Parts: sequence; C-alpha cells; structure tokens
Amino acid sequence: MAYSSSLSDAEWAMLEPLLPQLLPQKQRTRPCHWTKRAILDGILYPLKNGCHWADLPKDLPPYSTVYWHYKQWREAGVIEPLMGVLPGQVRKQVKKKPQWTTLIIMDSQAVKNTCNASVDSKGFCFDRATNGIKRHLAVDTLGFPFFTHCTKASVSDDAGLVERLTVQ
Repeated sequence: MAYSSSLSDAEWAMLEPLLPQLLPQKQRTRPCHWTKRAILDGILYPLKNGCHWADLPKDLPPYSTVYWHYKQWREAGVIEPLMGVLPGQVRKQVKKKPQWTTLIIMDSQAVKNTCNASVDSKGFCFDRATNGIKRHLAVDTLGFPFFTHCTKASVSDDAGLVERLTVQ
C-alpha cells in the first residue's frame, strides 16, 4: 500500500544510486529480506506522520528493523550527505545554482521541553511565555534547510541566529 510518505518511482530513482555504499550491513545475522526502498519508506513514515516507531503499519518492515537501520545511518553520518545531495539535484531541476542560494529565510520557534530535560538545556522565553528551548531554522527559497540550531528559550531570536552564524 502506498502512503503519502512513500517514495515515488522518480524519487527512488534519485535516491537508489546513493544508498548501496551507505547502507550498513548487519554482521553475523541472516540477510535482510526487506528491500532498501521498503526500509526507507519505513523511516519516512514516522517523519511525515509524526507517530512513534512502533506505530508503523503492518505492511512496512517491523519497526525494530526500520529503527535499527535509521540508528546505524545516523551514527555513520549517512543522513547528512543525503541532505547535501538531494537539495542540489532539486535546485538543478528548477534551474537554480545547485550549491548555494542568494536568499535565506530565518525564523525561530520556542517550544516546551520535557520535564526530564536538564535545567541547563532550557530557559524561559518571555515573548511566548514558554519554558523550554528555541529552535532556529534557516531555509533557502525552495524551503530546504540551510541550517538548524537549538538554544535555551531565553536566548533572543537574533542572538541565537548570530551565535549559529559565528560558529561556522
């Protein structure tokens, strides 16, 4: 069954050449009988729908398999190269320069933190009356992330963005 998060054939054709060298192999276990496309669809499903890993539909791979691959990719640094290649390809398709943009849109959002978060990681945003963290996001004109940055909610929007820009 196709879901709104499932890859189209064109999207899969773009991603498939990038995956063989990036997929980790389980050692000393039987070979995986799920396709790379099914595993990637399983990773994209909770991202699109905002559900827990355990809430994956039954026709996708088991959540333990999907999460294992996601965790391996994250630890191996696989996701960042994908995030670097794909926006460049889409920018080429819409006849823009693939490596850089001339306009960046930046914004911040204060969000509540969990009660388990450490005191050092959260602050109080007086503008939004929120106790938690602040997410700073910069996107290009097509909506692709340029950078993200998290600070205490007590840090002002412009100070958080300046902090992120000076770290580079």
